[in-house]
Amino acid sequence: MESESELKDLNSKAPKSNTILADDDVSNKDDRPLLKSDCMAPVSSEDLQDLEKKYAAYVRHDVYGTMGRGELPTKEKVLLALALVTLVPIRIVAAMIILLLYYLICRICTLFSVPNREEEQEDYAHMGGWRRAVIVQCGKALSRLLLFVLGFYWISENYRIPDADDKSNTEVNNSQSEEVGRPGVIISNHVSYLDILYNMSSYFPSFVAKRSVAKLPLVGLISKCLGCVYVQRESKSPDFKGVSAVVTERIQEAHQNKSAPIMMLFPEGTTTNGDYLLPFKTGAFLANVPVLPVILRYHYQRFSPAWDSISGVRHVILLLCQFVNYMEVTRLPVYYPSQQEKDDPKLYANNVRRLMASEGNLILSDVGLAEKRVYHAALNGLFCQC
Repeated sequence: MESESELKDLNSKAPKSNTILADDDVSNKDDRPLLKSDCMAPVSSEDLQDLEKKYAAYVRHDVYGTMGRGELPTKEKVLLALALVTLVPIRIVAAMIILLLYYLICRICTLFSVPNREEEQEDYAHMGGWRRAVIVQCGKALSRLLLFVLGFYWISENYRIPDADDKSNTEVNNSQSEEVGRPGVIISNHVSYLDILYNMSSYFPSFVAKRSVAKLPLVGLISKCLGCVYVQRESKSPDFKGVSAVVTERIQEAHQNKSAPIMMLFPEGTTTNGDYLLPFKTGAFLANVPVLPVILRYHYQRFSPAWDSISGVRHVILLLCQFVNYMEVTRLPVYYPSQQEKDDPKLYANNVRRLMASEGNLILSDVGLAEKRVYHAALNGLFCQC
């Protein structure tokens, strides 16, 4: 790929064995961590500036700097030290209590219940009655409580009302007036793992998750109660088509049946720094049903909650050290596809993407996950002491 070649050129003086990414790494190892601790060929600060211009969607701009490892002023070091010994332990204990409590609720509600099994999937999202109601309502409340514990004491939510003078909106609404049912899928930009918590607290939707998530302690059962669709990213077997079919069926089911779990998808496929919007994958638009676009923004003064180019452990620690975190949510009107968009999912995805970029003041970018790996590899080369 062009981006990989660019990074190889930057490190042309390094031994051949230190090549950062090979072609088969991107295609066959898509499930590996983006930020590895292995030593890699160093990249100069001048070369890094060039990469940051090209991969601006993944560049951090907060006080902690690149990879959250920048030099801090004395005041920030003092605040960080105080938070580490006071705020962090309290938040960790509170978060674990909430997680354990919800796990117990899910365990009790699923006792003697048989999970729905289909196409190597397993979930409790299709379970009805009081059990499902308890799982959903407790899930929403505890997700919001967990966000509160993490410093999101209040969340700004804005609702975009359709403009009556907007001719295109009027034409679409008129042409789709006979269409019944709710949107089958919620579409959102992807900034952080915190996106999932917010959407759980508001909609309690089903997500697409790695298959390994289903086997995790505590979280595994919760993901099944959410109705997650499990995938194995590194697999290029025909099972990929099966997963795509399951997602499409779930979206269509949610559109036609109000009691069915609604899907939540991040069509960018990876996280950004929150200022950009990457190209959309078409999986969420193959079902030809209306979508609900949601835009998430995280405002900050010290630490950015965006999970762009920082390790997971460092991100969690610095997030816990920040006393107040801010989130702004903009919910757009349901987007009804035209017949042309139904016939062309790529056109449908691009039109929704442009709308979200316009309404959320986001910058359109043409980079993707492969370029993110290149940028992260360059950062490892810069910070690694070989």
